[in-house]
Parts: sequence; structure tokens; C-alpha cells
Amino acid sequence: MNARILVVIDDVFEMSTLVAALRMFEMDVIGEAKSEIVALNMLRRLQPDVILVDMQIAGTSAVKIAIRMRKENPNIGVVILNSCSDLRLIGESIEDVPAGSKILLKRSIVDLSVLCAAIEESKISGAEKHKVAWINGNTSIQEKGILSLMAHLTDTQVEVLRLVANGMTNAQIGRSRYVSEKSVEQVISRVAQELNVLPDRNKNMRVQLVSEYYRWLGAPAQQ
Repeated sequence: MNARILVVIDDVFEMSTLVAALRMFEMDVIGEAKSEIVALNMLRRLQPDVILVDMQIAGTSAVKIAIRMRKENPNIGVVILNSCSDLRLIGESIEDVPAGSKILLKRSIVDLSVLCAAIEESKISGAEKHKVAWINGNTSIQEKGILSLMAHLTDTQVEVLRLVANGMTNAQIGRSRYVSEKSVEQVISRVAQELNVLPDRNKNMRVQLVSEYYRWLGAPAQQ
């Protein structure tokens, strides 16, 4: 029997396109929710086997949604669609994702059957006993290179990079992390070295780092 799926995506076009595609693959989509409140109400009323949630829901943490869903139903399967290969880039931690969840990198899924298989696998009884699994589908050489680079960055370095990309000054970052501005400068310098962003009088280092950040995030580079 196919899994009964609740899809949680706030983008109308993405929702309609994905749901239509899943139904073409004879997947049983029983509900569509654009917010956490609606999703929770539908979970209680429809009792789906699996939730399929987009990590980029505006103003809401998809990880927190998944955690609340799992509290409501400890056996519900969780599949998360994400645009970047390192959750730290969006301020999330892989340790917080409910055990047994499947995370799929959107741009690597060239065949929808990969997503369908992940949905079916996520509903296996006792999924909470298993680790979180990344399912990358057809991962490109470029994506593997990014993963290798990110693996060399500490949690602190990634967090500082994320705050730089959010437009915070070194002083603001220092205050938010309770460290000196000098310490922030040293972290940024170390990140630049790790990512091979070389000093260039014609290019602002922060701008270069932000451009890299958005490229990894799966979004157009910021100018």
C-alpha cells in the first residue's frame, strides 16, 4: 500500500507542480498545507503516514515542524526537501532533525522516482531508531566539491559566515556571539583561507564570501 502523504510547502507553484508529479507516479497525496498550523490540523484529522516538507518555508523552521509532527505521531515518516547540502548554512543542525528522516537535495533529484522511494522508505515501522539519511540522487562533481569544502569549516565558522551573509557587521556579530570584534575578524579571515578566497584590492572579501554562501545555498549569487 502506498504511503499516505501530507505535503507542507508554502510556494503555490512548487506545491501544485510537485503534487501533480507525485500523483502521476501514483503516490497518495491526501493533504496540502502551506503553514505549520494548517499542517498540524491536517495531521490530526487525516492521519498521514508521511510528511513531505520544504526546508525553505518562509518564517518557519521545517526542522521544528518535523519535530512537532513526530511528537503528534511518533511513527510518522519525515521527508525534507532542501536546497543546500549543509544545514548549518541556514542555521539548522543535523542533530536536531528527527531520527529516521530523509533529506533530499532538490537539484540532485533528476528522477522523481528517487523522491518516491524516499517517501516509501521513510514510513518503515520504527524509523525513529535509524539515523537521518541524506539522499542526493545524482550529485554533481561540483556539489561533491562544495561538500568537501564545507566539511573543513567548524560550526563557529559556518555560523559567522551565515551572519556575514545576513548583513551583520563584525561588531554586531561579536555582540551576538559574546566575542570581540577582533575574534570575528580572525574567524572571517580563516574562513576565507579555507575557501581559497584570496585578498584582492579590486574585490571586497565580505562580498566574495557572501557570493559563495548564496551559491552554496542554491540561490542566485548576491551582487
